[in-house]
Amino acid sequence: MSTDIDSAGSGVDVLQPPKRGKIKCIVWDLDNTLWDGVLLEDGAVAIRPAVVEHIKRLDAMGVLHSIASKNDREAAIAKLTEFGLADLFLFPQINWNPKSSSIELIAKALNLGLDAFAFVDDQEFERGEVAHGVPGVTCVDILDIDEALERPEFRPRFVTDESAKRRGMYQGQIARDELERDFVGTNHDFLASLEMSFTIESAQRDDLQRAEELTVRTNQLNSTGKTYSYEELDLLRESPDHLLLVASLTDKFGSYGKIGLALVEKGETVWHLRMLLMSCRVMSRGVGMVLLNHVMVLAREAGAAVRADFVETGRNRMMQVTYAFAGFREVARDGVHVVLEADLAQVQPPPPYVQLHVIG
Repeated sequence: MSTDIDSAGSGVDVLQPPKRGKIKCIVWDLDNTLWDGVLLEDGAVAIRPAVVEHIKRLDAMGVLHSIASKNDREAAIAKLTEFGLADLFLFPQINWNPKSSSIELIAKALNLGLDAFAFVDDQEFERGEVAHGVPGVTCVDILDIDEALERPEFRPRFVTDESAKRRGMYQGQIARDELERDFVGTNHDFLASLEMSFTIESAQRDDLQRAEELTVRTNQLNSTGKTYSYEELDLLRESPDHLLLVASLTDKFGSYGKIGLALVEKGETVWHLRMLLMSCRVMSRGVGMVLLNHVMVLAREAGAAVRADFVETGRNRMMQVTYAFAGFREVARDGVHVVLEADLAQVQPPPPYVQLHVIG
């Protein structure tokens, strides 16, 4: 039987083993955690090199990092900058609020579920407060950090080309959000100012690790909620009866990475869209229908109708809305499994503020 780490750092029996790669963001305390000493008392605190090594190693694997510290924000940021570490942390919460509230704010800013977070602190009281306030968060005593980070939930199954860029992608999103807040004009004008480029291509073997990751990580914009392994995707990629497409997006701030996946079963008269998903990172960019409309165009050119599976998961209503806007209507239902059919007379071109590139 496996054990989980409780708020005090001791072992508690659980029935299920932790999910591999479950932790997407680690939130760190500062005093006597990231560094030795209490900043407002000692001033000359000393960084803990082993902790920084862990943070940089996990950052390269695509695990994000943030801070929840009861401290003076200006002094703490200055010290992090002095140590050359400030850029490693997204949306740091350095204030006098409960740390559970700080973690909730970080989760909202990163658009991640609380069960994807771990919290590291030296004080049993703070770990207990977080465990009570946000019970989905995995709490770790800094004294146990070496052992904890070897656990499956802290180790992604795959480290893809995009993993090391993940923090940079979020930092690019922060820059976009700041521009949007200050932008004077319509939403269409703002989107046009981003100079977006949307690329669709047939999946290659090098894409499959990221493709599997997308099926596992994406739930709000996954049409069926189904996950696929690397091996399953590789078989489908090579099948003459299937089409596996990946989509990526860039703008003037940089790359969003691979953000979309479509799996089509090609019949002679009907193409069946078995899965469509888009990363939550592009929900507000007005590009959610570009990949879907491209599949519809390909089917129409092949003289085939398009049907799509949709499974209600409780979290993917946005994908149901996307199908509706693309002209799909329900033709069959079995419980939560719905079959939709497209009106190929309603295929829409890409938005004028997006340049579409199709490869292969």
